[in-house]
Amino acid sequence: MAPTDPQPVTAPDLTRHLIRYGGTISPELIGRAEGSFVHTAGGRRILDFTSGQMSAILGHSHPEIVATVSHQIATLDHLFSGMLSAPVLDLAERLTDTLPDPLDKVILLTTGAESNEAAIRMAKLVTGRHEIVSFARSWHGMTAAAAAATYSAGRGGYGPVGPGNFALPTPDAFRPDFTHPDGTLDWQRQLDFGFSLIDAQSTGSLAACIVEPILSSGGVIDLPPGYLAALADKCRQRGMLLILDEAQTGLCRTGSWYAFERDGVVPDILTLSKTLGAGLPLAATVTSSEIERIAHDRGFLFFTTHVSDPLPAAVGNTVLDVLQRDRLDVRAAEAGDLLRGGLADIARRHRVVGDIRGRGLLQGLELTDTDAATSDELGAAITRRCYELGLHMNVVQLPGLGGTFRIAPPLTASDDELRLGLEILEQAIAETTA
Repeated sequence: MAPTDPQPVTAPDLTRHLIRYGGTISPELIGRAEGSFVHTAGGRRILDFTSGQMSAILGHSHPEIVATVSHQIATLDHLFSGMLSAPVLDLAERLTDTLPDPLDKVILLTTGAESNEAAIRMAKLVTGRHEIVSFARSWHGMTAAAAAATYSAGRGGYGPVGPGNFALPTPDAFRPDFTHPDGTLDWQRQLDFGFSLIDAQSTGSLAACIVEPILSSGGVIDLPPGYLAALADKCRQRGMLLILDEAQTGLCRTGSWYAFERDGVVPDILTLSKTLGAGLPLAATVTSSEIERIAHDRGFLFFTTHVSDPLPAAVGNTVLDVLQRDRLDVRAAEAGDLLRGGLADIARRHRVVGDIRGRGLLQGLELTDTDAATSDELGAAITRRCYELGLHMNVVQLPGLGGTFRIAPPLTASDDELRLGLEILEQAIAETTA
């Protein structure tokens, strides 16, 4: 397979009647999507290296997902939130079967922000405290508590968030702040320093720490081995709950079912979303029977319009069917090696590539230049050229991080499709930096 011939891309006024919600809007209307490709209304085929919004792990319009939706919409789609159905009970049981003890209680919701809201709300109720810690480059969602725990963007101009939100330094090994004598990241000293600041600011009401095992919107920052276990110890010492947000890393994307497995750490609360619905709105908050019992006894309330909806739950069951049958955790690890090797080859041939990082089919490529603004501009230019050549790439759209690409193809992408994406990316880098 070879890159598609470059074609001029024009930008019609697609947002004439839409509220603009941030980020860059693609200049062409999308007509359909199938497998690893989206197709414009004008007939142009674009390889999707972002799995939609980092969610479509089975690719677009997977035939088994299509069959499930077609059957379920005609059978049982939506219910009063106090009514339960077989798809919901099945998914809750099957999901906990993929997780270590004591994670055995599930609430099924719609989005990552909503699952994080439920987790934070539960942590506050169970601990009787209200202070929340998250990374300084975190992204946990755009609703109240999730947004208050988000520091990478979107804080300015909206007035005060809830009291008691604290930022922890992000352990970025490529751009370390605390270093060993050899210049490598001293994450233990950084973590100790971060918690010394949190302890100084806390009113004695630390409830929880919420983090991603790999910060995605924060620049594809993979927590150093040992860091997550040390963070869990910090939480235990203070009576805090540890919440892991695996919206983008859960369900096989990193080469294991859950990213936290590498570190031998089990969170008190786990949140899942994007990958669970394979592109449809499905999320989950998972915790232990003990935490759920305390929360229930204290009147835990999260009664929403689409809690325990049967249609997305049926989709979630099909997602688990495909992941397990096709061993997509193994496939993600193998395909991730191919992708990582191709990115490393690009880095060797192009000095502008400063770092390659990530796990499985969640990889990051960071450009390096004289300053962050220049990297932002270069990242945007390479992204545009990729799009013209037939590859949709996602650059971290945060000031100073625009030179970092988030690469997350579907787990079902073929080796040839991965090679095609790498070929287009290298062509775009070469032409843009010539």
